[in-house]
Amino acid sequence: MINEEARTYVNTYGHLRDIQYAAYDHYAREIGLTAKELFVLSILFFVPQGCHESALCERLSSNKQTISAIIKKFKKKGYLSLVKDRGDARNKIIRFSTKGKAWVNKIIPLAAEAEILAMGDLSKEEMKQLVSLTERFSRAMTNRFAEAEKKR
Repeated sequence: MINEEARTYVNTYGHLRDIQYAAYDHYAREIGLTAKELFVLSILFFVPQGCHESALCERLSSNKQTISAIIKKFKKKGYLSLVKDRGDARNKIIRFSTKGKAWVNKIIPLAAEAEILAMGDLSKEEMKQLVSLTERFSRAMTNRFAEAEKKR
């Protein structure tokens, strides 16, 4: 019985997650981006000092090729600059150029405001509960998929 009930909730939760992703995807497509590109820009926007490619890969659970292609695209357009990391010469710090800052300031603040307003539709207790349960479910998913991989 619990498996049938859990399956129903998994399906519903997956559908809700898809709706959230579709909102990002739609916003991104309207401005000529992919959702993944939007996510990269958002991360960089909120880390003005820049970050390494590996941090973007880890945060977005993406492979290096995908993130590299995105960085290359925006570097070619003059939106990003890559600066050698003084602490680690093997890595480059990715940050917005002046042109990139002007461009991204028209995109990310509106998306961030939409996220904040959507979260603000919840009570403080609901926000805490949503984050807590999502964190718990995400950890469980990671662990259960790791177990499934071992069984393959």
